[in-house]
Amino acid sequence: MAMPGSLRRQPANSGLVSRCTHHHIVVFLLTFFSYSLLHASRKTFSNVKVSISSQWTPSCLNSTAPELRPYELWNSSHLFPNAEEATLFLGTLDTIFLFSYAVGLFVSGIVGDRLNLRWVLSFGMCSSALVVFSFGTLTEWLHFYNKWFYCCLWVVNGLLQSTGWPCVVAVMGNWFGKAGRGFVFGLWSACASVGNILGAFLASCVLKYGYEYAFLVTASVQFAGGVIVFFGLLTSPKEVGLPELGADEDVIVEEDANRPLMGSDDADDDDRNYSIQATDTDNQPKAIGFFQACCLPGVVLYSLAYACLKLVNYSFFFWLPFYLSNNFGWKEAEADQLSIWYDVGGIIGGTIQGLISDVLQKRAPVLAISLLFAVGSLFGYSRSPNSKPINAVIMAITGFFIGGPSNMISSAISADLGRQDLVKGSSEALATVTGIVDGTGSIGAAVGQYLVSLIQEKLEWMWVFYFFILM
Repeated sequence: MAMPGSLRRQPANSGLVSRCTHHHIVVFLLTFFSYSLLHASRKTFSNVKVSISSQWTPSCLNSTAPELRPYELWNSSHLFPNAEEATLFLGTLDTIFLFSYAVGLFVSGIVGDRLNLRWVLSFGMCSSALVVFSFGTLTEWLHFYNKWFYCCLWVVNGLLQSTGWPCVVAVMGNWFGKAGRGFVFGLWSACASVGNILGAFLASCVLKYGYEYAFLVTASVQFAGGVIVFFGLLTSPKEVGLPELGADEDVIVEEDANRPLMGSDDADDDDRNYSIQATDTDNQPKAIGFFQACCLPGVVLYSLAYACLKLVNYSFFFWLPFYLSNNFGWKEAEADQLSIWYDVGGIIGGTIQGLISDVLQKRAPVLAISLLFAVGSLFGYSRSPNSKPINAVIMAITGFFIGGPSNMISSAISADLGRQDLVKGSSEALATVTGIVDGTGSIGAAVGQYLVSLIQEKLEWMWVFYFFILM
């Protein structure tokens, strides 16, 4: 027996608050910081590239490198003959990581739906920490430099780090329903940007002692985070005796099973906990297959959309400081600090646009309108004057309209796609769908890094922004 509709239908945000417990807060924080630590290790590698390049090249050809003794020993065993080849190899490592990360996402989503999400996430964090330690710290302590060894380690690191996003999104999807999901996931998706800031802070604190200590600190913190996740993370409400999301959604009568995924009716989350109907625990749905997940409505289209958006997002992440230094002649340190405003705009955009989508009870129109404004902001930013305050403002606006939709697709909408009517009551599609969406996006990001460098080299920066507008 269910309560009358007038009592069952509550505003989305009030329903969210009424169901929030301290378990929800702990899950929010643990998943937030677990992915932040994964992103911090990636940012550490970006921040110490200059130091790595100096160490891998002879000091006589690299004025930034310290003079190493004995001189003959170093110059007979250096990894690259000059800094240009070392920088090219570091860029190759970025591409290798992104492609292996993309492949791993498709696999990790399937694995996450079939094994315990806590085990998969903890294993990925701890194993990735060991790989990062071996790559940056152990090889330097042993003075072992080998290009193939570095490539193999970074392929493995990409595969291990790919376990993070599908697992954390699936856990969040298990705990937070559609009511208020846009706001919660919009705020939560700031974890990547926080990880970038954390990685830069940890690396800068110990970089003066050697780049190997930057890897050591980041890897140690990430390994400790993996241990905490293993012992502290609750993957679903049923582990503490709370009702699962969708456990009593079936009591909703006269529901249109064919309504659009991003429709305005979110009563499926507001109506839980008001039925005394027992659930059938003996007939739990099995994990959805990869091709079944691809055939779910909206998965392919949103995956392709995210590939375009992640291409632009990662291009700003990798190329923005270089663009500011190259185009305006600003110092590298100043360009690095200024580029943070893009992340700030993305954090605010994801949160506000997620809240708006909750109020309107629609996601797609919010994304479409934001991306129309993104076209204008990209065009305006391409013509930004040589003024740091003006550049920072336009950069934050651009991040708001690009980073916001990107964060929503990778988090809230991925959760919506994995819990739609065709898989209602099953959490076994969440990680698979999230892996497909983020994996496709990572392929787009990997291809985009090559295209951006090619367009910039053959044409000019204005054509790069036209390319971004097209995406």
